[in-house]
Parts: sequence; structure tokens; C-alpha cells
Amino acid sequence: QMQLVDSGGGLVQTGGSLTLSCAASGASGRTFGNVAVGWFRTPPGKGLEFVAVISTDTTGTNTDYRDSVKGRFTVSRDNAKNTVSLQMNNLKPDDTAVYYCAARRYVGISYFPQGYDYWGRGTQVTVSA
Repeated sequence: QMQLVDSGGGLVQTGGSLTLSCAASGASGRTFGNVAVGWFRTPPGKGLEFVAVISTDTTGTNTDYRDSVKGRFTVSRDNAKNTVSLQMNNLKPDDTAVYYCAARRYVGISYFPQGYDYWGRGTQVTVSA
């Protein structure tokens, strides 16, 4: 059973940067390296929304992002360490949210929470104006 621990949140000013990390346990590097890992967030007063995803299959590694973070956020993975990172630059107050990493049991990108089987507990990101 795979378990995910997301970390790296904090309080930053507008324009600042943070790197979130998602660490997997209970899965070998080969297993975690083959699954799609997504990042979602819950802004204050709003529902869970897709942020970014990384998926590796026989064709290579694919990533995608919600429009509002494109060019500012970068998702990457380190299979040797069983981790996926979300580098967030030029943060804005609208990025304030609890961020969750999630993993699928299957390859392929999904933009919907119901497409994921394993979830971290979340890490708070607060961006001050």
C-alpha cells in the first residue's frame, strides 16, 4: 500500500518561491516511477482543483498544468528518491491553498481527483500580498 507525505509549504510574500515535495513509501522506485502523480489544491472557500501532473510511460515523461500556474510552477520527479517535487515561483495571493499530492495506480494523466488512488495529507501554502 503506497503512502504519500507532502511537505514544504509555508508563508511567503507575493513573488516568492516554495518547493513542495511528495515522498512515497510502500512502493519501489520502479513502481512509483511508473505512476502518474498529481498536485491538487484547496483554496480558502473553494473546492479541490487540479494544479499539475507528471506521468511517465514508454513514450517518456509528460507534464501538464492548470493555466493559471503555467510558466510559474514546475513538476518533476526523482525516482531514486521516490519523490515528486512542485517548484512554485512568482507566487501570488491566489495561490494560497492547502496543496495535496496524489498518485494513480495507473499510468496516464488525469485532471480529476477521482482518478487518483493515494493522497497525502496536504501542506499549507500562504502567499501574503
